[in-house]
Amino acid sequence: MKVPQGVIKPEVGTIVGTDGRKMSKSYDNTIDLFLPPRKLRKAVLSIATDSTPMDDPKDPETCSVFQLFKLLAPPDHIEDLRGRYLKGGLGYGHAKLELFEVLNALLDDPRAQYEDLMAHPEEILGVLEDGAAKARPVARELTDRVRYAVGL
Repeated sequence: MKVPQGVIKPEVGTIVGTDGRKMSKSYDNTIDLFLPPRKLRKAVLSIATDSTPMDDPKDPETCSVFQLFKLLAPPDHIEDLRGRYLKGGLGYGHAKLELFEVLNALLDDPRAQYEDLMAHPEEILGVLEDGAAKARPVARELTDRVRYAVGL
C-alpha cells in the first residue's frame, strides 16, 4: 500500500506569529487581516523582536518580521531587505514599517470587499438562502436513498 506524502514547502510549513512562535489563535499571536490600516500598523509594530542595536547586522532568518515579509513581498524586495539586515544600520522598526506597507497593499482590495459585505448583511443572507434552496433537493434525495437503504 502506497501512503501519500504531504507536499508542504519547508519555507511555508509554519507561519511565525507576532511573538515568534507558530501563529495560532490559541497563542493570541495573530494579525487580523481585515483591521483598518491604523490598527493593522499597530499590530505589525507590536511584533516581538530582540534588542540588537540598530547599527549591528541582524540575522534575517531568525527575525519574525523578516519571516512574515518573506511570505508576502516580491523577491526583489525580499533580497533588498535581507541585504540591509546583514549590512546593519536597519532598525527593527524600519523593517516592521516595510512589512506593514506590503501587508496593507495586499489587503487593500480584500478589506474593501469585506467592509462592503459587512455593510450589507442582507446580501450575505440572500446568497446563503440561494445556496440552501439549491442544496435542499439534493440533500432530500440523498436522505431518501439512505433511509431506503437502511430500511426506514
